[in-house]
Amino acid sequence: MEVGKSITRVDAFDKVTGRTKYTDDLCDAGAYVAKIVHSTIAHGKVLSVDTSEAEKIEGVVKIVTCFDLGQYRNYFPTAGHPWSTDVSHQDVADRLLLTDEVKFYGDDVAAVIAENEVAANQALRAIKVEYEEYPVVTDVLEAMKDGAPQIHKDYPNNILKHTSLSRGNYAEAIKEEGLTVVDRWYTTEPVQHCHIENFICYAYAEGKRITVVASTQIPHIARRVVGQALGIPWGDVRVIKPYIGGGFGNKQDILYEPLCAFLSLQVGGHLVKLDCSREETFFANRTRHGIKFHIISHVRKDGTYAARKIEAFSNQGAYASHGHSIAAKGLGAFPQLYPCDNVEGDAYTVFTNRPVAGAMRGYGIPQAMFAVESHTEDVAKIMGIPPIDFRLKNLMPQGYKDAFSKNENYYDTFRQCIEKGKAYMDYDNRVKELAKQTGRVRKGIGMATFWYNTAVWPISLESSSSRMVLNQDGSVTLQLGETEIGQGADTAFSQMAAEVLGIRADEVHVVSNQDTDITPFGTGSYASRQTYVGGFSIAKTAGLLKQKILDYAYILTNMPPSITDIKNSMIIRTTDNRELISLSDLATEALYSLSDSRHITAESTAQIKSNAYSFGCCFAEVEVDIDMCKAKLTKIINVHDCGKLINPALAKAQVEGGMSMGIGYALSEVQLVDKKTGKVLNDNLLDYKLSTCMDHPHLETAFVENPEPTSPFGTKSLGEPPVCPVAPAIRNAIMNATGVGVNELPLRPEKLYEYFDKAGLLK
Repeated sequence: MEVGKSITRVDAFDKVTGRTKYTDDLCDAGAYVAKIVHSTIAHGKVLSVDTSEAEKIEGVVKIVTCFDLGQYRNYFPTAGHPWSTDVSHQDVADRLLLTDEVKFYGDDVAAVIAENEVAANQALRAIKVEYEEYPVVTDVLEAMKDGAPQIHKDYPNNILKHTSLSRGNYAEAIKEEGLTVVDRWYTTEPVQHCHIENFICYAYAEGKRITVVASTQIPHIARRVVGQALGIPWGDVRVIKPYIGGGFGNKQDILYEPLCAFLSLQVGGHLVKLDCSREETFFANRTRHGIKFHIISHVRKDGTYAARKIEAFSNQGAYASHGHSIAAKGLGAFPQLYPCDNVEGDAYTVFTNRPVAGAMRGYGIPQAMFAVESHTEDVAKIMGIPPIDFRLKNLMPQGYKDAFSKNENYYDTFRQCIEKGKAYMDYDNRVKELAKQTGRVRKGIGMATFWYNTAVWPISLESSSSRMVLNQDGSVTLQLGETEIGQGADTAFSQMAAEVLGIRADEVHVVSNQDTDITPFGTGSYASRQTYVGGFSIAKTAGLLKQKILDYAYILTNMPPSITDIKNSMIIRTTDNRELISLSDLATEALYSLSDSRHITAESTAQIKSNAYSFGCCFAEVEVDIDMCKAKLTKIINVHDCGKLINPALAKAQVEGGMSMGIGYALSEVQLVDKKTGKVLNDNLLDYKLSTCMDHPHLETAFVENPEPTSPFGTKSLGEPPVCPVAPAIRNAIMNATGVGVNELPLRPEKLYEYFDKAGLLK
């Protein structure tokens, strides 16, 4: 049995020793260097681009401006979503390779191609751009007002999209006598992904085809978008994804793959490399959406909800990218975590002159859970009910089934997770102890729950294809389109394949680098879909391969497949477990037989028409110095029900990484933008206060393994869930320590001062 073991990662040795080849390692030294001229205004029109002085610099090969696109002036989408043949479900195509209509500070207006980086940078400084400036708007609510600067002409009041939900009769329900009304606003701020490897790609032409090698989570989707952007057949594009140094959703967007391909074509198909600087990742890649929430709850005396209402206003930034799907997902979460008969909700996604917001780990749920779980804590306090008791009274019950996704809560999972968290924190005793404290330094415990979907069905396509080849020595090579981006997916894939085939995981060789010319189709790494969706095609393909092996074993052993199996890499007779022939001997004979030579392979596609809930909670203890307006996290635990653990060590690492991201989201990280100019003020890792191990206490993890019935291996999402409950748990802990509702993220010192001052806590 290989599933359930904490085996060593298949890429561990190469990564530790530095042998792993990333995109930059693979690019030939003779590549031309591409650099982008970014706008120095946030809103306006490019009137002219003077390249005369830049073109004189030695080593400059070519300069291309927004006025030079010609046949390549094609609008294209950038979201890393599966393509839809239904036009109404396609992503918004609002990007150009280079633009003369500037919509944010850092927009792409021209590009330099040079023989080396020095010449390219010199040319950037020598290019002069003349603009016609327009008014700037960076606040989501201001952007919606009549008379606000119009960013995209086809979207009145800058609203990209508005959706609503309604269940029951909210208007009638709020007339019930004896209801307590809790009406609050909550704000989350944009943050950056900060993956170790900046986005990088290079491109070159062979014949009529263009090849792009990119640090991307979505090679097959990138292929399609490059084709759309260049206006060429998708089959004329080849995308290769080497090892990738993290993505967290930033690389689930098409960033500069099309532009790099275009620049290569501008110099005769010569190899061109485009490598983003750290600063560029902050303003020219993607951010997490900042969302403002307005929640109103009408609560009965017994602590149950009579009616609930939510409004969400998502700051999209300058271009559509993943667009409304983030706010819509958060809106959809609202009536599911705490089901109520009478619910109304509205979500707005709004363009502003800010850097573009896109996918980021959690995909709208960290924002939604911050608002919902902060509000839940506030309601419990106002009602005088212990927060955990209030939650358990209202949380999604066992047996709950969502009408849209068909997801079902098969277990009493919330109670199981909460009990584990409580036990670790000694919650009941600590709450009693901390209720007696006074003075300037106080401690508090808070908690938050969450749910998360697995994959994207039925909103969008879910399919996975894989190929397996039996090698001469009895080992198996596995290829699939689901991408390893540092999370350990390849290791889990090898374990699942080995489990079905009856061999060891180290006998499965996973081809980590996807190549759209040869890798079976898969939409990539996002939506915490890897083990769930990939598991379907792995189970199906491994089953087909196993049957072919047993069919060939029949020829060699005269034992029918109905009574044979593979265990420990041996063909056995199931009636008495007798070993008949080793898999290695069978594989060698199959390839070299003079009477019946066969190349034993299997390939299949699984279309997945199911989804699955993941659940969990976070408990956090903080120490707050009220006079210093400083909050310090002292203890934390995340508890997850993510189904059957394929590899417990990998699962633990995923949770720890997500907790770290959530800690930064709560306490220190925020992308600061000048409201007047739209310029990012902290576009580097010195000024952007990324959470590090120095900011963390011990990170404790725990699991409740309730196998998912719809999954071939009982697994469900884990990649994104760990970040979702951390920020609200920390917020609630600070509130419980001080008695003050801290409704804004991040909890920076100036914000704490503001709230403590209003509460009269400061002397």
